[in-house]
Amino acid sequence: MSKRILIIDDDENILDILHIIFREEGYNVIVSTSGDASEHIHMLNPDLILLDVRIDGYPKRGDEICAEIKATYSKKMPIILVSAETDLDMLANECGADLYFQKPFDIYDLLFRVKAYLV
Repeated sequence: MSKRILIIDDDENILDILHIIFREEGYNVIVSTSGDASEHIHMLNPDLILLDVRIDGYPKRGDEICAEIKATYSKKMPIILVSAETDLDMLANECGADLYFQKPFDIYDLLFRVKAYLV
């Protein structure tokens, strides 16, 4: 059974690229342009979450969503923040994210790091 990755980002171009890259690597990929998907973690049951910090049209920021998921579910569910925020390192640390990637990012480096979490 392939590992499931949930990607939440309001940038459809980034979602398309990440969806293609991870699907080609054999992952089951779920993408969402809204933070609404974070309210269904119990049904989606992802093995890893890639999460943008600023999600247009959603009342919560990605770091808030991250903190809620870590508090509600399992701290063992890896969450990687992917954002252009200048204080991304601090946001990731405060919400309990396992890792962060500054936009723009190297897609192959991200893929390598995701694979390391999903072995």
